[in-house]
Amino acid sequence: MIYFKKILQYAKPYKLYAVLNIIFNIFYAIFSALSFYVLMPLLQVIFGEDQNKEIIEPVYKGFTSLGEYMNDYFSFFMMNKVGDDQEKKLLIVIALILIVIILKNIFSYLGFYAITFLKNGVLKDIRNDLYQKTISLPISYFSEKKKGDIMARIGPDVIEVHYSFLSILELIFRDPIMIIVTIISMLAISVKLTIFIFVFVPIAGFIINILGKNLKKTSDKTQREQGYFLSLLEETLSGLRVIKGFNAEDVFGTKFKNSTLRFEKLMNKLLTRTQLAAPVSEILGIMVFCVLIWYGGSLVLIEKSIPPSAFIPFLGFAYNIITPAKSISKASFTIKKGNAAAERILAILETEDPLQDRQNAIHKEEFTTEIEFKNVSFKYEDDYVLKDFSLKVPKGTSVALVGQSGSGKSTLANLVTRFYDVNEGSISLDGKNVKNLSKKSLLGLMGIVTQDSILFNDSVSENIKLGKQDASAKEIRNAADIANAHEFIKELPKQYETNIGDGGNKLSGGQKQRLSIARAVLKNPPIMILDEATSALDTESEQLVQTALEKMMKNRTSLVIAHRLSTIQNADNIVVLRKGIIIEQGKHEELLAKKGEYFKLVTMQTLQ
Repeated sequence: MIYFKKILQYAKPYKLYAVLNIIFNIFYAIFSALSFYVLMPLLQVIFGEDQNKEIIEPVYKGFTSLGEYMNDYFSFFMMNKVGDDQEKKLLIVIALILIVIILKNIFSYLGFYAITFLKNGVLKDIRNDLYQKTISLPISYFSEKKKGDIMARIGPDVIEVHYSFLSILELIFRDPIMIIVTIISMLAISVKLTIFIFVFVPIAGFIINILGKNLKKTSDKTQREQGYFLSLLEETLSGLRVIKGFNAEDVFGTKFKNSTLRFEKLMNKLLTRTQLAAPVSEILGIMVFCVLIWYGGSLVLIEKSIPPSAFIPFLGFAYNIITPAKSISKASFTIKKGNAAAERILAILETEDPLQDRQNAIHKEEFTTEIEFKNVSFKYEDDYVLKDFSLKVPKGTSVALVGQSGSGKSTLANLVTRFYDVNEGSISLDGKNVKNLSKKSLLGLMGIVTQDSILFNDSVSENIKLGKQDASAKEIRNAADIANAHEFIKELPKQYETNIGDGGNKLSGGQKQRLSIARAVLKNPPIMILDEATSALDTESEQLVQTALEKMMKNRTSLVIAHRLSTIQNADNIVVLRKGIIIEQGKHEELLAKKGEYFKLVTMQTLQ
């Protein structure tokens, strides 16, 4: 129950609803008990038992005779007020029953009404926290996780907690109150019969508990398998062009079928075991009920210690206690199933972010002097990608990083933005270590344009506005102009209000990249990071994008990661990397004159 205790912490802001639910359920339980008590005078009227009673006011003899006292007092009241008119007595009793039943159901509804707001509020908060935690975790966290698994935790796992949470709230707030009030009512009628019935109830509960032992383990496997095939679906949709191009539909189809087959077997096992709770508890309940009828019948017919008009309501109370007992047993099954989902949700919520802001993090609002990499070493796993790397980037200059794949170029961009932290050495802005700056202010000073144009299923203007949410239409237009994007935008059906589709799939590669540049231009940061921004484009698109980049980089500090060397000839400093080490640096003409590594790279690309 440790995971559900943590989930229940989310109920604190909604404690008023919990209090109201408890109050309404107390009244529900009281009127539920009274609905059986009022049967006693009804049966007396029907069987004529009240006609043989003396018209004297009954005396209260203690709690164990409370039922008999209430019954006798009602008879005394009826004889004094109504007399021997049996029809009038019957109508009064029926009216009383009707009032009690109506009040019982009103309080039942009010109890559910209150708990609904609590339950849905908790679910909303869990979803919001899961989403916020997911987007706050470092990039490294997601390199080890499947997207589908994350989606399964926010989707199906939260739904599972929804149903389990409802069950546990009923378990805590409704059913125990019902059981307590019912037991008190049963004791008021007959202590002997009540003790007899509770000899058998724990035995039944023990048998039900045995059936649910392996439920959590099976549920955990089911949720993991669901995460796997959701991840496979996400990968299939993302890579559909490649799958079709390589005629790999059957390969992925087989993977998906094998996963859903495993899921089917696990679900069959899980649901059959879960559904076993209801019939088993029903059978055990009826067995207890039958034994009760046998023993109680002997007390009525042989010992004559309980009148028939009291025994029948007692049976009603006994049956009334079976219903919440059954729901408790069923809830225990559901909770064990949902516990696995709660564990998976909390695994995300309780993940510590190694890159979170320090306690006294500095909020830096401007960039004034330089970026400095000082003896930086970094590794993703075992092997170092950067080794003792040192470099200064003065304000207003452009530095290009070149080298073969795996030389550490993109890693530097990930480190300066603090998507990852260095293993050794330091990176500083204006002499302040980036680890001491708040992540929000650090990224606020930077604009990023990557090789893959990340766009969202929204309008052109909303995608550009991501860089500045309160931007005016004029500012958006100016940013698009600088990015050479306005010319194609004005040709779109709704111009800036045109929806560009999932991932911007209604646009060409060059158009998508120019929107990404417009987004960065609108943000207007002092530092610009360009990670192979033109490498995926054709020659014509590259020229348009390169012109846009040059406009954007003017008078800015720029860190350019380049694959196509023709795009960085005007850089103030070109740094050539090999296996994470600087082997050359200087201007374009200087490096060509050296006839070293840079010269070889340029020659190879020229020959291509």
